[in-house]
Amino acid sequence: DMVAVLGETTGCLALPNLRDKMKHHPEGYRILQERPRIRLSTLDMARLRGLPDGSLGREYVRFLEDNKVSPDTRMPPKFVDDEELAYVIQRYREVHDLMHTLLGMPTNMLGEVVVKWFEAIQTGLPMCVLGAAFGPVRLSARKLQVLATELVPWAIRSGRNASCILNVYYEQRWEQPVESLREEIGIFPPPAIRV
Repeated sequence: DMVAVLGETTGCLALPNLRDKMKHHPEGYRILQERPRIRLSTLDMARLRGLPDGSLGREYVRFLEDNKVSPDTRMPPKFVDDEELAYVIQRYREVHDLMHTLLGMPTNMLGEVVVKWFEAIQTGLPMCVLGAAFGPVRLSARKLQVLATELVPWAIRSGRNASCILNVYYEQRWEQPVESLREEIGIFPPPAIRV
């Protein structure tokens, strides 16, 4: 809860920037207008489970089940007064697990730090920057070496190269292969390292 509060209270510069990126992109603009939500009540989990291996929907459900996480754990914004900006941070929270799926990162500490580096570059949210900077303090020396030499450089390059992750209408792309979506967005293939 406190991480979510930190994200809301420190995002006063980043959130308008993200909203503007969405407003100036056809798919992002539609997302802002329609305001889809990624929740168990809006997902047809049986349909997503039935999609082919490698598709975004199938791999997303696999990620949720393998890591025992749910999109319903994302708390709604409480400290963002502007309705549109509140939706932007809600959308960011709800696509977080999709970032894990697209980046091929688990929910362990190393995987979370890598996702935070990518999200920090992509969003500019101070909460992501803090997570990226201070998350590694709990990692072993071996994991720190892998993080510093392989994973962070890849996450930074991918974050810089990728188009805005909030401009993807994921709900309309469940059938799309993950590799195809990565390529379209500009996310480089994940390093062949077990995290």
